[in-house]
Parts: sequence; structure tokens; C-alpha cells
Amino acid sequence: MTISADRSEAIIAHRARERKRWRYVLLFLLITAVSLVFDIATGPSMLSPSEVIRSLTGIGERAAMTDAIVREFRLPMALMALVVGAALGAGGAQMQILLNNPMASPYTLGMAAAAGFGAALSLAFGGFGLHPMISVPIGAFIFSMIAALFLFMLASMRTVRTETIILGGIALLFLFQSLLSLIQFLSSPELSQQILFWLFGSLTKATWPTLALTAVVTLVCCLMLMADSWKLAALRMGEMRALSLGVNVRQLRMKILIIVAVMTATATSFVGVIGFIGLVAPHIARMVVGEDQRFSLPMSVLAGALMLSAASVLSKSIVPGALFPVGIVTAIVGVPFLLWLIFAPRRRTL
Repeated sequence: MTISADRSEAIIAHRARERKRWRYVLLFLLITAVSLVFDIATGPSMLSPSEVIRSLTGIGERAAMTDAIVREFRLPMALMALVVGAALGAGGAQMQILLNNPMASPYTLGMAAAAGFGAALSLAFGGFGLHPMISVPIGAFIFSMIAALFLFMLASMRTVRTETIILGGIALLFLFQSLLSLIQFLSSPELSQQILFWLFGSLTKATWPTLALTAVVTLVCCLMLMADSWKLAALRMGEMRALSLGVNVRQLRMKILIIVAVMTATATSFVGVIGFIGLVAPHIARMVVGEDQRFSLPMSVLAGALMLSAASVLSKSIVPGALFPVGIVTAIVGVPFLLWLIFAPRRRTL
């Protein structure tokens, strides 16, 4: 009877923790929706949140100019911020689990730097006969996948440990940053300015087609990651523990690397290099809901979306009428937050 009673109490406590975690997920979802409204409202022509809501819902009186500003210009950018932030947050969370390193992310592993080099190379050679709106994303995607291929080769070697993969990613980061600096040094001032602006990360070139493509890729990749949530939870407890539970760690590592590479390459192909989202968002998720992948992955998605959406609002609010590259804002906000994560005392998650 005592064992049965203890088991019932444990189950009740577990269910209570699950409900509390879902409430946190819903809270972050609500805050993200509020950030989306403010992101659409801010800009050279300031709008009130009520005007934005009326324009989005089609309810109440509204001006035709307001509808055009909201639906045609600002809504694609605001939604792209959510989608790209979600992709980077999910990618960073899985890379940190996969490599068992809290500093792992698509940015620190060189994928974002490779995308930047591919975009710069495309700009330097005039798009290879293609329009820049087509050639730049293609170049970024190709070189990001080349960096991912190098990581795949390392991961496929039986004697290679996770530390070696991280060091290989850091080597890629410095390599592509050096090559990028070389292109900027050899380029004309006008071309160097184009490359520099793209590398800072910008949502201004978001369109409905690019948003749809990025959203579909991100959704499919996140669903595939959720399907392996129990395997990732086992891997979080250690590679040996995962192997004892029947998880094919080598196959899982290859699969997750491919998914994260495709998701990151697609996102950075259209908005440029944006750092710190994939690094910080997973830490926020684990602080709030713990290590359970059923909650940690959705929370990482929401935390990344919220961070980039809030950064987009700040980028348009620093100087009224001016638009700062969103990558600068994420770096300014991300560095002190990262330092706080490093030096803050560890607290027990829920």
C-alpha cells in the first residue's frame, strides 16, 4: 500500500510539473504574439497596436494606407523574424544536446560564417549572371551546406569525439571569416558596403515567397526533431546511457546535423548572419522548463522567435526613422545576457 501511495503521489507531482511547464509555454506564446504586434506597429510611420490588430483582423474602420503598410510591408518582415528566430533557437538547442556543449550553435560551428562567405562571393562576382535576390541566397545556402558537410564527415568518423567536432566548427568559423575579410579588402567601397550590411543581418528583404519557403522548411525540420525527442532526451543524459537504451547515437548525430544544417542554411540565406539567438535561446528554455525535450524544444523555438522579434522592435526604436541591422541588436543584447548565463548561480529548473 505504501509503495502504491508513493507511486500515486509521484505521478500527481509529475502531472503538476507538466501542467506548469505547459503554462510557461503558453505564456511565452502570448508574449511572442504581443511582440509581433509591436514589431508591425514600429517603423518610420508609427502605428498604434489597435490599428495593427484592426488591420490584421479586418474588423472595424481602418485606412487603406494602414492596411498597405501592415500587410504588404511590415507583416512579412515581422513574421520572418519569428520564423528565423524559431529556426535558430531550435537549431541551437539540438546542437547543444548533440555535442553536449552549452556553447554549441549554428553560429559558433561556422555554418553562419560559411553562409556569409557564400553571399559575399556571389556579390563579388556579380551574382554569376543571376539577379542578386536569387544569387545571394543560393550562394549562402551552398556554402552553409559545405560547412555542414565537413561537420558530417567529422561526425561519421568512429574515432572522432564531440570535442573534435566543436574544434572543427570553430576552425570553419575563423576560416570563412578570414576569407570574407579578404573579399571585403579586395572589393570596391560600394560592394564592401553591400557585403557589410548583409552580414549584420537584416529583415528588410523578406517577401511572402521567401517567408513561405523558410516557414515550411522550419516547420518540417522542427516536426522531425520532435519525433526524436525521446532519443535526444536519452542523449542528454550521456552517450553511454543513450547507447544502453538502444539509441543509435552515430545515426542520430548525422540525422540531427543534416536537419539543423538545412534549417539554418535556409534561414540565413534570406536574412543574413544573425548571432546569439541559437546560443542563448536554448539556455532560456532550459531555465524555464528544464531538460524534457517535449517542452524544451518548443520553448527554444518560442524563445528564439521572441528574441529576434524583440530585437526587430529595438532596431526600429533606437533612432526614430532609422533602421538598424537586427544582427547588431542581437549581439548588443546577447553578449551581456550570455555573460549573465555564465556567471549566474545555477538554479534548479522546474
